[in-house]
Amino acid sequence: MRTSIDLNCDLGEGIGNEAALMPLISSCNLACGGHAGDLETIDQVVQLAKQYKVGVGAHPSFPDREHFGRREMQLSFKALKDSVLEQIARVNQACLNHQVPLHHIKAHGALYNLCAQKKEYAEFLTEILAEAYPEIPVYVPFDSEMTRAATGKLKLLFEAFADRNYEPDGSLVSRQKDHAVITDENALINHVLCMVQRSEIKTLDGDILKMKIDTICVHGDTPKAVELLQLLNQKLDENQIKKTTISCK
Repeated sequence: MRTSIDLNCDLGEGIGNEAALMPLISSCNLACGGHAGDLETIDQVVQLAKQYKVGVGAHPSFPDREHFGRREMQLSFKALKDSVLEQIARVNQACLNHQVPLHHIKAHGALYNLCAQKKEYAEFLTEILAEAYPEIPVYVPFDSEMTRAATGKLKLLFEAFADRNYEPDGSLVSRQKDHAVITDENALINHVLCMVQRSEIKTLDGDILKMKIDTICVHGDTPKAVELLQLLNQKLDENQIKKTTISCK
């Protein structure tokens, strides 16, 4: 029986709940100026993460603050590469300033989904990360194009989402559809316990998917994110499951 899991959360996105969320998670994905965030916020969140011994990850996206990085942009791969590397560098520099390691990298929004679903995007991200940050783990969905492109080239940590429903093919239900986000407390707890205890995800239509899961995300902008994470921490503790930051080594 599994006894630990990494809980991650997207932070620095303008919600302002970082201080409340930080004690409840073990790693964070820090917006780095693409879809949200700025140098001041990045610095503040890295300081908080250091205080609570939370792993700091860079969370690059399409440079699209208007749509919060949740829409595909028609950019050349050269322009996207420049943006992604600039974004990661902001978080990496803040980590260096505060003498904490960059724990991981996780793409955001449309970029995350495209790397999961499209070979050309997965190969693009793999190539630039293998060149610039070959030792830094990358959070990716299990059995995705990103998994296939990066296996053997990057350290992969497989991610599932506590507050999102899944399609039968293992992809996330689009935010354009009803029931994309899980806000019911009991449903979220059952969803997560199924992931941790059985390495299974129940899809929206009732199918069961077997998945390798290293880390579980609760979005920082999910309604009542703090309350949901408080309850999740309580239920994990009741089931003798500890939240723990995955070693970078």
